[in-house]
Amino acid sequence: MQFVIARGALQKELSFVQGVVERKNTIPVLANILIESAGENAIRISGTDLDVTIRCDADADSIKSQGAICVQARKLFDIARLLPDAPVSFKREENDWVTVECDRSKFRLPGISKETFPELPGFKSTPLKVPASLLKKLIDRTIFAITQEEGRYTLSGAKFELDGSGIKMVTTDGHRLAFAAVKESAGDTSAGDVDVLIPRKTLAELTKLTSDFDGDISFGADENHVYFQIGSRLLISRMLSGQFPNYEMVMPKNNDRAATFDTTALSQAVRRVALMADDRSHAIRFHLSKEQLLISAQNSDEGEARETVESDYSGDETDIGFNAQYLQDFLNVVGTEKVTFEFKDGNSQAQLRPVSDNGADYKYIVMPMRL
Repeated sequence: MQFVIARGALQKELSFVQGVVERKNTIPVLANILIESAGENAIRISGTDLDVTIRCDADADSIKSQGAICVQARKLFDIARLLPDAPVSFKREENDWVTVECDRSKFRLPGISKETFPELPGFKSTPLKVPASLLKKLIDRTIFAITQEEGRYTLSGAKFELDGSGIKMVTTDGHRLAFAAVKESAGDTSAGDVDVLIPRKTLAELTKLTSDFDGDISFGADENHVYFQIGSRLLISRMLSGQFPNYEMVMPKNNDRAATFDTTALSQAVRRVALMADDRSHAIRFHLSKEQLLISAQNSDEGEARETVESDYSGDETDIGFNAQYLQDFLNVVGTEKVTFEFKDGNSQAQLRPVSDNGADYKYIVMPMRL
């Protein structure tokens, strides 16, 4: 195989594909990417970790001979980032070695045969459509609440539901829950409703793929995989199996007290006070009183901090403890001027939500900490 491609196009597609390739792998072949010809003037770059696969098509300046090469993903990406802005030529030699030339630079990389590379999952249809900006917003508003504990398999992704009423994404780690929903139709829904568990890594890669894409994303699912088509790029992911918890049971039903805050003021106050919180628990105290919130934290080794924030609260004085990082995660992404804090007492789950959110439904439920 021999072809020439613009350095910018090569680097851009490699940045997407190499992200899915695991750095430390028990299967050495998975550290490689597959580059193959796709028609007369395009190449296809694919990478996989066997759970998530990304495939990107890019226009080539010229393809002298068709074929396929496999090279180390990370090394090629590092090279592409530092090459001068000139056409890059690839040539596969005997024993699967690959020569890469650009201007005055020349590299020889060891490769492997295409037969050694794992067979990629077949591409199924993607009849449903959703705006890329909307999908990215749903992910940004929920991904941080996915558990980091490896043992909690069904919580290590997001529950993604699509039906006639719209699209929902729900995540939880057992201490908090993020729920984001929009009333948005998704194109051809004759394929039926979608109710799948999408792994955290897949969501992170989707965020990268949608960051500079303005159109609609096409997607579909079969028994084991979910497929996302983002322009000339395709992401295929194995779904998580198992039963996601009944999130409706967690939604607070009788939070009869509420306070509204300026989002920026609350976020900055929490961030400052958290500097004095315990490094392990990140515990801060909320003391709500008439028209103000006192946020405080103390650390026996390092000192204490207090700050007040204005609010419209008019109920009884209440103390509630929270993990400051949990609050900060929500405040970083909510994106509205005001947020409402709803609660029952100092021992029940509290709910935060934007005051106005253009028809979207965004709720964040947090369990309090013992003070």
